Amino acid sequence: MEKQSLLLLHGLGGSGPQHWQSWLAVELRQKGLDVHYPTFTDFDTPQKDVWLQELAAAMEQIPADHQVTVVTHSCGCLLWLHHAATGPARIVQRAILVAPPAPSLVIPEAASFSPVPLVEADLKQASHETLFVMSSDDPYCSLEEATHYMQLGAPAVVFPNMGHINTASGHGEWSWILEQCLRKGVM
Repeated sequence: MEKQSLLLLHGLGGSGPQHWQSWLAVELRQKGLDVHYPTFTDFDTPQKDVWLQELAAAMEQIPADHQVTVVTHSCGCLLWLHHAATGPARIVQRAILVAPPAPSLVIPEAASFSPVPLVEADLKQASHETLFVMSSDDPYCSLEEATHYMQLGAPAVVFPNMGHINTASGHGEWSWILEQCLRKGVM
């Protein structure tokens, strides 16, 4: 049987106990899966280079013979895109990027994450499969801005009216993301 690990990457401000990522970590662990859910340094004022180092350290903790699914939220998506641009040594099986902020949006607390690398080849060197998950009314990424991600050659799902897909928009328990994490094969 194929061994699987999941790596959850939170965004700006972390993902508190009511957030779907925290719920997801509990659900996956209850199913016996190996879950890595690091808390990045200074998550209210993150520095891209520090987070990239911490992501690399988290990746090293995952056994080399495991298939890895990465699940990101918000600024965690930007972290993954920067990680992909570094030409990572390890390619993961899947990356699910939930609610990425608009590439043109410079968030003052996370300004080091701008500009956002948007290179299709980078995604392919970081993950065999990438899926973008967005909302039609995300206050941090309009549908027009979301097209920048949709042009990267990876599939995208756009949910109607889910806000930033976070606690503030009512997303704690979220069965859809659990199903995606448990799915085998192509998304």
